[in-house]
Amino acid sequence: MREKAARAIMLVKAIEEADQQKEVLTEDDRKFASRTARELAHWQAAEARSASTLPDFLQHRAEQLLKRLAARHKAFSPVAQGHSGLWGASWLLPVLALVVGATAERFSNPGRVDLLSLPLLGIIAWNVLAYVLLALWAVLPARRGGLRRGLANRMGLGGGHVPRRLPHVLGSGVLQFMVEWARLGASLNLARIARILHFSAAAFAAGAVLSLYARGIVQRYATGWESTFLDAEQVHRLLSLLFAPAVALFGLEGFTLSEVAGLQDWAGARLGNGARWVHLYAASLLLYVVLPRLALGALAALRAAWLRRRFPLDLEQPYFQQLAVAAGGEPGLLRVLPYSLTVDEARSKGLDVLAQEMLGEQARVRLLPPAAYGSEAPVLEAAGGVTTAVLFGLAATPELENHGAFLAALGKGQGRRVLALLDQSALAARLDATRLRERVELWREFCILHGAEPKVVDLLAPHTAKENPA
Repeated sequence: MREKAARAIMLVKAIEEADQQKEVLTEDDRKFASRTARELAHWQAAEARSASTLPDFLQHRAEQLLKRLAARHKAFSPVAQGHSGLWGASWLLPVLALVVGATAERFSNPGRVDLLSLPLLGIIAWNVLAYVLLALWAVLPARRGGLRRGLANRMGLGGGHVPRRLPHVLGSGVLQFMVEWARLGASLNLARIARILHFSAAAFAAGAVLSLYARGIVQRYATGWESTFLDAEQVHRLLSLLFAPAVALFGLEGFTLSEVAGLQDWAGARLGNGARWVHLYAASLLLYVVLPRLALGALAALRAAWLRRRFPLDLEQPYFQQLAVAAGGEPGLLRVLPYSLTVDEARSKGLDVLAQEMLGEQARVRLLPPAAYGSEAPVLEAAGGVTTAVLFGLAATPELENHGAFLAALGKGQGRRVLALLDQSALAARLDATRLRERVELWREFCILHGAEPKVVDLLAPHTAKENPA
């Protein structure tokens, strides 16, 4: 699925989930959008001589609903159109880097070529260090996630904000969408950030090279060097190592120890061959910085383009399974695995109501045998149209080595997030609202920590349970 389509679908999803009372999107709005989307998806499939798909239906439906919202709420139009928070930085930062790179050498060494130029050596040293860090980053995946995802989420949100003139329910949906979209697009945003940074580094070095040649056209460079701690032999060894690739690949003229010694303390600066050193530094910047950074930036750009055309969207979520029925698909199935809990007849009927609310009126429930306390998670086959949920009683206390290990293992076996149903029916009449809320928050945080999606339910009164946003 393409990024633009996924964005529209997720925006509508967040709004519909926030609009439980159907204040901004009425039942008629939703039915009309589903009917129109189904017709458009079938027409599109007939034109392409292929089968209608759920992603096509979801995209057309989202577009219909977003048009209605934009027509009713003018402040919503910018949100519906939207763009990545990185769109401006993708061209602004490389241009800025080119300008700064062109001025870096000018400010430090006007009118001369310093063999130990701190800006030029600094550019090379910093980029070599960056390559080392990138290599370490690639082989230490366990330590790289949090910071990069946080940066991607923050930049992915960009300058986006919730317009103040939106209705409260619509504003809540937009806010939830922004948070969820930044999480879903983290990989794509990371690729975009890498592309921007690599191209900016290449532009910075290119700016320094262009500055060297541009000034050399209108003035004659004085060439020399000076150092408090390095003698001529050490400087010759350093420069020989630095310029060796440029000399070998481009056939540039080398230099001797006596030539380097003659330029010390700028004593023979006016006799130095400035063009030779400009060529050496320019070729070295090209080899060490410009070409590698362009290659890395191109790889990041290819990855971003691939992710943009194949945006990862989990269509097995209950929201999408419910819409799959409206699209003409098979009714959804809620597969429930109780954990150290017995489900009586009354609560079984509550599960039926819950499944219909989550997956549509024709949804079915498959109640699996309860898992004993402390047992290992069973191997459940993942299947399309099937939503797997673990049923916990809020009366129990979540334990890392039991409940946590069970959730983590079951989610790993499914290859996706597992739904955790948190039944408060046994506590609703025994605890006051404050203590019940504390217990709910404890379980919610525990489930999220272990990769499950929490949903608070009351199986004895399924219509009255209040779902706290995960």
